[in-house]
Amino acid sequence: MAMKPNADASVDTDAPAMRVSRRALATKTVTLAAALAAMPADRRARALELGGSSIDSSFWEQVELPLEPGVILLDIAFTTSDPNHGFLLGTRQTVLETKDGGKTWDARDLSSLLDDDVNYRFNSVSFTGNEGWIIGKPAVLLHTTDGGVNWERVGLSPRLPGAPVLITAVKDNGTAEMVTDEGAIYFTSDAARNWKAAVEETVSATLNRTVSSGITGASYYTGTFSNIARNDKGEYLGLSSRGNFYMSWAPGQAYWQPHNRTSARRVQSMGWRPDGGIWELTRGGGIFFSEQTGMPEEDSEFVEGKIGSRGFGLLDLGYSPSGKTFWTVGGSGSVFYSNDQGRTWKRDRGTDDVAANLYTVKFQGENQGFILGNDGVLLRYTGSKN
Repeated sequence: MAMKPNADASVDTDAPAMRVSRRALATKTVTLAAALAAMPADRRARALELGGSSIDSSFWEQVELPLEPGVILLDIAFTTSDPNHGFLLGTRQTVLETKDGGKTWDARDLSSLLDDDVNYRFNSVSFTGNEGWIIGKPAVLLHTTDGGVNWERVGLSPRLPGAPVLITAVKDNGTAEMVTDEGAIYFTSDAARNWKAAVEETVSATLNRTVSSGITGASYYTGTFSNIARNDKGEYLGLSSRGNFYMSWAPGQAYWQPHNRTSARRVQSMGWRPDGGIWELTRGGGIFFSEQTGMPEEDSEFVEGKIGSRGFGLLDLGYSPSGKTFWTVGGSGSVFYSNDQGRTWKRDRGTDDVAANLYTVKFQGENQGFILGNDGVLLRYTGSKN
């Protein structure tokens, strides 16, 4: 039975972290061997010859990292007080730090803050000013107020529904938001000493209570969110782990709002556009955009973009802060870009030899962006070389 968060209760910050066995964002993980096997023979040979460290992209360069093979990179963020100072997270409790804008990275050992014999997966990092947060699975929360020079561990309640997957530093005065893969949303305004629940029940409880809503596949739902996105207004999108429906939440709402999909194509990932609209990436390499800003009511309100994905799955979409250029990334080193808000796309053939699946693309500035992949692959945006 899903645990129901109490909107009037605070999370016990003195309780130890719990172990969570549910699958969250790891469902999309594919090994390096599988990525290589998916390549044509000539590309696979070139990738092995180059060791996966050299690419011929007009926009991106691959960054060497002090990591063992097999690490999946999951999130990246920079302090807003210094755009050159940032942190990179991944599986196997990976934390890397840069002070030169991401050109070079050094490992940070935070094992003294973690439980022995537990292999943590750090899912999300966020900064406002010099105040930063890191969350991971099994449930763990780290906090800094000096730009990451020092970190402290903040206890999370064993009653926390689900595994923490997204943290947002809202202000640099101890204010943050945390979301779990079961849809629990918590706010703190006192540096995590106390948390207040924003929703009255988990996603499973909401769906099972509203079976009459007509959401296909939601009856007796016991799954989790595979993808959660937040916009600057504090609104959230949550994609079901099955990819057949999604839910939304806005500040002030007591429950997540379900949205049905009539299309048989499962959604791989989704998020917000800079104009407030929605984008969707479907399995098989499809890309769709809502016609209007705000939350679409029907599938018919999405328009398909023209992209030659070659059948490789697309896993994430990001854009420069100005919204002038969109980027989408996916399996077997696939990278595409659009200069017309996603209507048409061009392929960056220079990343074809990247022997990895690319899971995340994030931009911190017009000329500061990164692509994160499996097997420790990190690509840094260098601007157009043409």
